[in-house]
Amino acid sequence: MKQLVVGLAAACAFVWAGTASAGWNTTVPLNQVASSPTQGGGYPIPAGSNAPVPGTCRLGNYNSNRSESWIAVEPGTENLVGVSKFFFETFSTFYMFHLGAYSIPNGSPAQNTQIPGYDCVSTGVQDMPPSWTNNTDPNVDFDTQGRAYQATLPFNAYWTKLHPNGGIGVVYSDDLGRHWIVGNGGQLIDHLSNSTSLQLGDVVDKQWIAVNRSFLSPYRDHVYVMWAVFNGSTVQILFSKSVDRGQTFSKPRRITPPSELGKSNTYIYPSVDAAGDLYAAVGSFQKNGVDAELWVGKSTDDGGSFTWFDTGALAKGTPGCCFPNTTFRDGILENFAASPTYPGHLYMAYEYWDGTQMEIKFIQSVNGGGLWTPPVVVNDDATGTDQFQPSVAAGPGGGVAVAFYDRRQACPADVSIRPQDVGRTNFCIDTSLQAYRDSGAGAVPVGGNTRMSTYTWDPMQPDQHVGGIGQMACAAHQDPCTSNAFIGDYFGLAVSAANIYGFFVSTHYPSGVQADEGGPVYYQQQVLATVPR
Repeated sequence: MKQLVVGLAAACAFVWAGTASAGWNTTVPLNQVASSPTQGGGYPIPAGSNAPVPGTCRLGNYNSNRSESWIAVEPGTENLVGVSKFFFETFSTFYMFHLGAYSIPNGSPAQNTQIPGYDCVSTGVQDMPPSWTNNTDPNVDFDTQGRAYQATLPFNAYWTKLHPNGGIGVVYSDDLGRHWIVGNGGQLIDHLSNSTSLQLGDVVDKQWIAVNRSFLSPYRDHVYVMWAVFNGSTVQILFSKSVDRGQTFSKPRRITPPSELGKSNTYIYPSVDAAGDLYAAVGSFQKNGVDAELWVGKSTDDGGSFTWFDTGALAKGTPGCCFPNTTFRDGILENFAASPTYPGHLYMAYEYWDGTQMEIKFIQSVNGGGLWTPPVVVNDDATGTDQFQPSVAAGPGGGVAVAFYDRRQACPADVSIRPQDVGRTNFCIDTSLQAYRDSGAGAVPVGGNTRMSTYTWDPMQPDQHVGGIGQMACAAHQDPCTSNAFIGDYFGLAVSAANIYGFFVSTHYPSGVQADEGGPVYYQQQVLATVPR
């Protein structure tokens, strides 16, 4: 195990006005609902079925669940672009969604837009491809000239036989996410042309994007995309880059990890430090395992070669799909960021299941990954409840933040909470933040955990029906959704010069859709939290 003890340098504090809340040191009141209805191409599900039918894609409403998200801030501004899954009409329980974007100029949510280029309406054809039943795994990053990029994963429903299986693409926007153009000359970077959607052993998945914004680097504004390829017995990481701001991308090639890594390497996160060096964090699983050894690769030559470092950390997932007292599934185990302030400063947060509860742990390196600190627990509660799905972000001036979903507070008596859940413990969810400051000797915590979410929300919502169909987002693509309910595998976090931004799910806010049972449906909505530094 390679470790480093980081000196605790005196830190300039993050400061914000906040009041104490039960279980937290402070709470941040500024939450805004970013979700708003929009339209785009999607697949209705025929009565009595759970799968889309080719040729039936049509213009419809994206006015329901908004699970899973990411967010990025335009350098030097407080302008944001958020992205998430947009579920189609009443068919969330059948896992029907595409990617969508949120334009957030100066921190104020504005337009919602379906990402074009992968559905029958924006492509003008039902053919598969270019049209796909789904588009997934939101991610976004900016270059130094204000262009936002997103790596996309269009796929066909994997629970019915369609062709082909899936692919990796890129889109970009020059107007804060209001309009998007398909990059790479309109072509996919990679796809499984000979695989049907039922071939689960042959899958591209877990793609992510990063842009080199270092003014010290000859590779400034180069765009890097990494993803995992599952072929049944192994999982490998592929890499492609653009040196012309997304117009073209290089032929995909395998990133060769050291032999010490397991056969299954996924959850890939590229990030670029202040010097312009490219890093890639991965979770290395043994076959059929739920725990992952965490490794980081470093490239000083624009992704031409990587040197790999063992962080010594082990992320531990829950046994089975889901948290024991609810039906939603566990998400991605780790998240990673490199510092845009200090070359070689790296930060990683990850989940650790101890057999009865989930905690968040944090490690860091100040020498480019060669040495890592021992893990420390981020959540400061004494409740024995679950904290999970951490995100870590680094911004200008040594700003670092870790945010995570948090079940330390009992379910309140609220109209958005199911009556049977009121008062339950280790059940309902908030979002918590731990701020850090890196003054050159490593990230030091500033204060304790802060409550980022204004309201506690119920993960078993929406529990209503519309047209007789359950409205829970469901990775198991079934109605009723008895397992693999989906709140997203991760959520967004970004640090600007002035603020820390969280972008996360809540079912507290009523939608404009009326339930069969009467009253509004409490869909998963994307909420923007703004924490002044």
